[in-house]
Amino acid sequence: MTTRITGGFWRDRLDVNARRAIFHQWDQLEASGCIENFRIAAGEVEGFREGWFFADSDAHKWLDAASRILASFPSPELAAHIDAFISLLARAQQPDGYLFTYNQIHFPDTRWTNLQIEHELYCHGHLIEAGVSHYQATGRADLLEIVRRAADRIVEDFRGKDAKHTPGHEEIEIALLRLYQITRHQPYLEMARQFIEQRGRDPFFALSLLKQNFSVEARGKYVKQKKQEYLAAHPDFKPFQLPPGNVAKKPWNATLRWNINALSGKYFQQHAPVRKQTAPVGHSVRFAYLETAIAMLARETGDQTLVPALERAWERMATRRMYVTGGIGSLPAIEGFGNDYELDPEYAYAETCAALGSMLWNWEMAQLTGEAKYSDLFEWQLYNAAAVGMGMDGDAYLYNNPLACRGGVTRKPWYAVPCCPSNLSRAWADIGKYIFSSNQNELWIHQYISSQHETNFAKLELHSDLPWNGNVRIKIESPAEFPLHLRLPSWSESPQVKLNGEPIAQNAISLAPPARASMRSAQLRSVFLSLARAWSPADLLELTFDMPIQLRRAHPKVKGHADKVAISRGPLVYCLESADNPNVDIFNAKVNTASLRPTFDASILGGIMKIEARSADGQPLTFIPYHLWGNRGASTMTVWVNA
Repeated sequence: MTTRITGGFWRDRLDVNARRAIFHQWDQLEASGCIENFRIAAGEVEGFREGWFFADSDAHKWLDAASRILASFPSPELAAHIDAFISLLARAQQPDGYLFTYNQIHFPDTRWTNLQIEHELYCHGHLIEAGVSHYQATGRADLLEIVRRAADRIVEDFRGKDAKHTPGHEEIEIALLRLYQITRHQPYLEMARQFIEQRGRDPFFALSLLKQNFSVEARGKYVKQKKQEYLAAHPDFKPFQLPPGNVAKKPWNATLRWNINALSGKYFQQHAPVRKQTAPVGHSVRFAYLETAIAMLARETGDQTLVPALERAWERMATRRMYVTGGIGSLPAIEGFGNDYELDPEYAYAETCAALGSMLWNWEMAQLTGEAKYSDLFEWQLYNAAAVGMGMDGDAYLYNNPLACRGGVTRKPWYAVPCCPSNLSRAWADIGKYIFSSNQNELWIHQYISSQHETNFAKLELHSDLPWNGNVRIKIESPAEFPLHLRLPSWSESPQVKLNGEPIAQNAISLAPPARASMRSAQLRSVFLSLARAWSPADLLELTFDMPIQLRRAHPKVKGHADKVAISRGPLVYCLESADNPNVDIFNAKVNTASLRPTFDASILGGIMKIEARSADGQPLTFIPYHLWGNRGASTMTVWVNA
């Protein structure tokens, strides 16, 4: 099965990703000392290790992203970077497969000591994923051999261990399952299953966490002291200087809530066995990665006992703990979930990686259940909560994504924890994998992105005007008989489908218009339209998804939103930004909703469909897609407006 992106909205962004973003990220990893850490671990240079204890993961994710990009955008320059880094990893890896520069450099006699906090397994997970992606992109086994040695080390050290030996940041589970999918080596599957099944089963988790925290603090003090000694001995050494970071607004009880969340195990999803975890809690990226891994495990093993908790957690998230943008994680203190309907737009953390993790989970759930609502939410998060993370030029990013900014949040070229840039790049590189799916003789279209697709039984070309307009054309290019399943988006109130110019019966495809969108989960209404026939190369499907401007209102239990609306059109949420409304108090202006009009403007932000309106007192207002805010320097912004 092959898919090639051919044009439109996403082709432009993939070009930026491949020709600008991935090289910018490499330069930042080199400048910040992250790559140098591996040279130090390999004994090739003298120096002091830079970055957090989990910094290795940022380099591994870059390698993962670069490998995925290489599959669609051949580049000798990128290939040279990849090959050089693979060679460096081989030299830095210890003979038995272990590779974690923090311990190798600072604590060479220590392994797997503080699993909840120091992220050894998380880092190895991203290394393994890079190896799988590189093998899939190139067919070469040099990196795959490195990551298999790492995976074998993990299996040897953890197989049969009790619940105290589960990772604190989920990711290794996804990696082992992906490695199993290309090798069919059973121990990788069983290791992933053990890590998943052991979560929430340590009765002394809080005590164990406290012990690990003391150890982490002591080790951190030792490293800090050694750095001071190194700097004193090397006065010419200049540490990497980051730009000032964004400051997330926090509730007054943030520290207390963090402590409770951590000690209860909820922050780590260690509070209950996975079949009893029916609500999204804790750190939102960890949660999304865990749910993704559970869905993958259910697909691989056929274990249906895992599915009900996944479905209940998804519905709880989509209807009570998700922002109108699809962002998840409302509490900056824990970078994760608050209580039901606790969705303050300024506190909103809504980390970019959390949106990407949720998209992975939605994809797995769509494959597991066949339900369109998961692909529908994937699309919504793709265009809003995820796309906002990367600037138009590919060299500036947002880590957290509030829905209201009064200043103080701007795009940055890099962060102290730069997990999001390469995570975005590997997601963008893989967009083609989320458009179609198939089994032996059926084909599903999940996303409407201009592309060519070929399976062993079908070949077609898809042209899409999304997200600006709802016109889609699907041309069948090979004769075959198969059912074709078309997702009808929840945001389209009256979709129309024509086959060779003839309308398909309207009563077969109508969707109820969204009476109350967003917090009551518009995604629950998406469906697949199934067309089973003998297709010929002359067949042409024309889909018209109407894009009415929709006023989305929050659930009544969301505080402070009673008289506010969020404006959307098609798959895009819109916002007011001060750059377009310089003389308007965007937080207090009242929108005349009858005046809302979509207008394409080729002069701003590369050409966009903006929405023009008037305030109640006659001032002109301009709304832009939320994912584009912050591309013109410091500004203020709000999604929710008075109406």
